[in-house]
Amino acid sequence: MFLGGTNINECKELAQLAEAEGVDAISFTSPFYFKPANVKQLAKCCAEVASAAPNTAFYYYHIPVLTGGHFAMIDLLKEVDESVPTFRGIKYTHEDFMDFLSCMNFKNGKYDLLWGRDENMLSSLVLGCKGAVGSTYNYAAPLYHDLIDAYHRGHFEKAVSLQQQSIDMITLLGKYGGIATGKAYMKLVDLDCGAFRLPVNNMDGAAFAAFRKEVEELGFDHFKSIAPSH
Repeated sequence: MFLGGTNINECKELAQLAEAEGVDAISFTSPFYFKPANVKQLAKCCAEVASAAPNTAFYYYHIPVLTGGHFAMIDLLKEVDESVPTFRGIKYTHEDFMDFLSCMNFKNGKYDLLWGRDENMLSSLVLGCKGAVGSTYNYAAPLYHDLIDAYHRGHFEKAVSLQQQSIDMITLLGKYGGIATGKAYMKLVDLDCGAFRLPVNNMDGAAFAAFRKEVEELGFDHFKSIAPSH
């Protein structure tokens, strides 16, 4: 379960509820209004929230482009190591591969590092990453399965080509308004997730028609996820 926001007490309440429901793990992002002044303060936030669910695995969700928490994650691991017993790893949504690799190698791979930038998954595989969490996997999972398979089989040119398909698909997210475009993609795999609430802007009918046309030109039907049958 994902936790995050500007109120640590609310995050703790959600952590308690999540543990009571038996979730496998909880994930926490840096407060983004009054931001932690340094990595030590961020570690204190992690410890406080993790303590509310002492029997549940805890992951930090590193996405500084949204939270403004521009800290080296290797420094966070050093701060929480052995002081936050449920700390299991980091969802790493940033482009600092040097820091990412240092985190993977910290204490002989003690922590679980999950890659979070779908558009450069291939680069994370080269470093030895074994897991990833991303939004575009919801509607294009076959593309990424093929990419991973191609890489592990040594078919590097094919893997590069598939990563470019991912980049082309993700480029349309920005072109058509950002995060709300993800739900537009979901409509194209027959899962209507509705519209976003404010402040996110949703595309109108004309924009959706133009979006659908561009998606078809990408060959989306050949690598999209298949909605479960009802």
